[in-house]
Amino acid sequence: MSEPLLDVKNLHVSFQTYGGRVHAVRGVNLTLEKGETLAIVGESGCGKSVTAQSIMRLISEPPGKITDGTIRFKGENVLAYSNKKMRSIRGRELAMIFQDPMTSLNPTLTIGDQLTEGLINHQGHTKAKAKERALEMLELVGISNAKERLTQYPHQFSGGMRQRIMIAMALMCDPEILIADEPTTALDVTIQAQILDLFKEIQRKMGVAIIMITHDLGVVAQLADRIHVMYAGKVVEEGNRRDLFYKAQHPYTRGLLHSVPRMDADRSVPLVPIPGTPPDLFSPPAGCAFADRCDYAMEVCTQVEPMRVNVEQGHHVACWLQDERAQQAFGKEFPLQKKSV
Repeated sequence: MSEPLLDVKNLHVSFQTYGGRVHAVRGVNLTLEKGETLAIVGESGCGKSVTAQSIMRLISEPPGKITDGTIRFKGENVLAYSNKKMRSIRGRELAMIFQDPMTSLNPTLTIGDQLTEGLINHQGHTKAKAKERALEMLELVGISNAKERLTQYPHQFSGGMRQRIMIAMALMCDPEILIADEPTTALDVTIQAQILDLFKEIQRKMGVAIIMITHDLGVVAQLADRIHVMYAGKVVEEGNRRDLFYKAQHPYTRGLLHSVPRMDADRSVPLVPIPGTPPDLFSPPAGCAFADRCDYAMEVCTQVEPMRVNVEQGHHVACWLQDERAQQAFGKEFPLQKKSV
């Protein structure tokens, strides 16, 4: 079996602050194949963006530090790369679309200057060739009158158009992996749908592998091949779309699904929020980080960290409810009923 395009193993990232050390990412494992879309889903502060920035080697040291793990891209550990070597592949082979298109573009430079800068300064392209590539990318992401648009400034574009420009900028050097960090958060629902359709089209035409980071499971319902659900710096469940949307096993994953509005749902039934707040990552809990918010938490959940269990091929979950003794107590398909254990 061939090696995956990207292989992250046991990634640990922490940040030293005045209040102490924050353990932001705690043992994340993920793989990405060529042409695949992987979604990383979870609420704010769960470690999604830090994981993505670690892959790009964009964690500022200090205060941040990758304390353990490996990140292998095409078989090589990028954590062992020099800064010069990392700069040579960042943008060209690994590209990232950052959060908030409203502030990610330089307001003092034209769109054309920002799109062509990397090709001219870092890859030696002529201005004419770089401009030709910029026009091609703007047309690919659905911006009309591309030649005229190159001379305009960010404030002359809407939020959705700026997001398209950010996508075009990330694709300028034809990368093998595109990391999209909350690419639809600041956009209205209609524009969100257009951007997601755009990602599908880009992947079909360019074959780029995509890591989509979002807090909304609904955003990735039609886009992702596989989904990783993160909570408190850990991946608590992973699987394909069918596994996560129809056979979710972790209480946190089910909580996320129950909080998403559905067109076919009874409008008289209110959405069910997840009670409580995430744990303090200055001092992470000894057991399952979700135990304090879980209706089915047992004594073992607060004391011992659950092991990663293979539910079925490609579907994994870290939860004590998968233990045979819990299955006997709660029933094979939790939650049939709540019982004290």
